[in-house]
Amino acid sequence: MVLNNIEQLIEKYENGTTTLQEEQQLKDYFSQATVAPHLEAYQYLFKYFLHTQNEQFTKTIPLKPKKTKKMYKWISVAAVAVLMFGIYMTSTSKVSNGMTVEQELAYNQTKAAFNLLASNFNKGTQKKMEALGIMTNSLEEGNEKFAYLREFSNSTNKIFKND
Repeated sequence: MVLNNIEQLIEKYENGTTTLQEEQQLKDYFSQATVAPHLEAYQYLFKYFLHTQNEQFTKTIPLKPKKTKKMYKWISVAAVAVLMFGIYMTSTSKVSNGMTVEQELAYNQTKAAFNLLASNFNKGTQKKMEALGIMTNSLEEGNEKFAYLREFSNSTNKIFKND
């Protein structure tokens, strides 16, 4: 009878539905020297729980925070310094490195011509896109009118029974 009760309590324990008193019964049973052979695996489990129940944490916890805030401040200062150095270097290192005055003048004129070409190209593309938009709107309106015509045709076919 006791063995059946213990097996039922183990089943409830595995399902997580035992009360504290039932768990205490299991602990008492498995702390004995003699346990049913098919339940010996549970004996190790409950002995472990009894053993670890008495353990306590004995290390001291430091209450002072580590000084990592100062390191983060210096890292941010270094990051800003690297960023400013990079901006300075890109602004001072123009294409003119190693160019003669004539070559730099030719480069600037070519650059201006390409900028002019790009701006005019964008204007032409914009006008074509506007025309394409007008054409799309016209096609949509025509499609709507065609749908009305199809509906009218279906209605007249039903009236005159031309199906």
